[in-house]
Amino acid sequence: MTVADQVIQFLCKTSDVPEGGAKRIELAGRRPLAVFNLEGSFHVTDDTCTHGEASLCDGEIDGDVVECPFHQGAFDIRTGKPAGAPCTIPLRTYAVVVERDDVSIRIDD
Repeated sequence: MTVADQVIQFLCKTSDVPEGGAKRIELAGRRPLAVFNLEGSFHVTDDTCTHGEASLCDGEIDGDVVECPFHQGAFDIRTGKPAGAPCTIPLRTYAVVVERDDVSIRIDD
């Protein structure tokens, strides 16, 4: 897959996600996404925990780790890798594009 085969999908404004916070985004036909603001650096992952059906946007954020509110498993927000049991399957992460105050991701066309 090349960049030419991808499209830019707008998600939200930078001001919609407070520093150290998260915002859930729902796009038609896709799984919900979580937009995280880590000290002005934006990261996007799937919002649903890979261990249980919980929204990570409802979880606690500590540095660059989000804790699932269901079983307290954790994920590295930057990489999607599990950072605490019982989670073992990584989250899908997305290439983020920030232009002016728009937060978007690159997705396959």
